[in-house]
Amino acid sequence: VQLVESGGGLVQAGKSLRLSCKATGFPSDDYGIGWFRQAPGKEREGVSCISSSDGTPYYADSVKGRFTISSDLVKSTTYMQMDNLQTEDTAVYYCATGIPGASCLCPAFVDSWGQGTQVTVSS
Repeated sequence: VQLVESGGGLVQAGKSLRLSCKATGFPSDDYGIGWFRQAPGKEREGVSCISSSDGTPYYADSVKGRFTISSDLVKSTTYMQMDNLQTEDTAVYYCATGIPGASCLCPAFVDSWGQGTQVTVSS
């Protein structure tokens, strides 16, 4: 699987960004795809993910109500709309694939990573 992210950047707190992840070469029809982030000095954490089979989204508590994940199967692209960004959202964001279901938020179950895109939120 190859994953290519885009859409990161520098924004002020309260503003929005949309990340995109173009995916190719899926090994199965049932998988989880989503976003993880890693801030300086912190562990990588799951942010949001979605199951390919039924489209069920999963979110970390810290982003519920602010971030929305979606997938366009025709374009093989997964998006994450990030609204009301806060300074604590500053991190490198990675697209990743792994198992479907709620465990798709767990880095241990990821089998493919993108190269990452920087999101910086200023106060």
